[in-house]
Amino acid sequence: MKVLIAGSAGQLGRALQATAPAGTEILAPPEADFDILDAAKVSALVQRTRPDLVINAAAYTAVDKAESDRDTAEAVNGTAAGGLAAAAAAIGARTVYVSTDFVFDGLSPTAYLPDSTPAPIGVYGETKLSGERQVAAVHPSPLILRTAWVYAAEGNNFVRTMLRLMGERDELRVVSDQIGTPTHAASLARAIWALDAAGAHGIHHWTDAGVASWYDFAVAIRDEATAAGLLDRAVAVVPIKTSDYPTPAKRPAMSLLDKSSSWAITGPAAHWRAELKAALAEMVELRKDS
Repeated sequence: MKVLIAGSAGQLGRALQATAPAGTEILAPPEADFDILDAAKVSALVQRTRPDLVINAAAYTAVDKAESDRDTAEAVNGTAAGGLAAAAAAIGARTVYVSTDFVFDGLSPTAYLPDSTPAPIGVYGETKLSGERQVAAVHPSPLILRTAWVYAAEGNNFVRTMLRLMGERDELRVVSDQIGTPTHAASLARAIWALDAAGAHGIHHWTDAGVASWYDFAVAIRDEATAAGLLDRAVAVVPIKTSDYPTPAKRPAMSLLDKSSSWAITGPAAHWRAELKAALAEMVELRKDS
């Protein structure tokens, strides 16, 4: 199987390459050669390489910046996503579009189903929803996979930010009234491979198992990182309300995703804390190699 990955240098793109099934030929051109904003070049690349599967792991994820940069966020998350899916459809290739819990408003008292009505409350969510709809409009059977709170041992993410700040400060204040599920990029990547192998299509949800607030997540990062030797002291983590930490973009207060449809195919995911320990163990190994 030949697979083309957009966003191959990002944390999910790297995880997809690291977890690819045996016998998979990975096409992971650098951004300079695979600018998804250039529709003509995208189409030419897909026509030339003729992959069996195109995975769109590229995204504009600067949630706050998107509020003042809608055009760029829409170009990447919406228009380019549709163009890449159209190029895949033109050669009969399967496609995966990775979306987000931010397509929902966070007001539901229960986990969102794949067919729950989207109602994004910010530009990032609006443009990712636009991408979902554009992909579905041009490809006959895409897999649209929504996820949340993705992190990895490398890249820019909440875990690495917390570790950096915990090394610099004596106290951190972290929001405790936004609820979701942390998701290890490696876990998400394995799910994508399994769902594609099973022929899954339509909209599905995937995160690791369990529930947390950002505060819970930060406390777990501190405790597990201290145990792993990544931190030499336990910094105080103080819970605060969202209203105590205003940001340009609103965040969903409750963004749990119902994974029943995807887990029926792949089996249930590991708990997020187990995946966090795995990511931190990888960080320990990376430090040894550096």
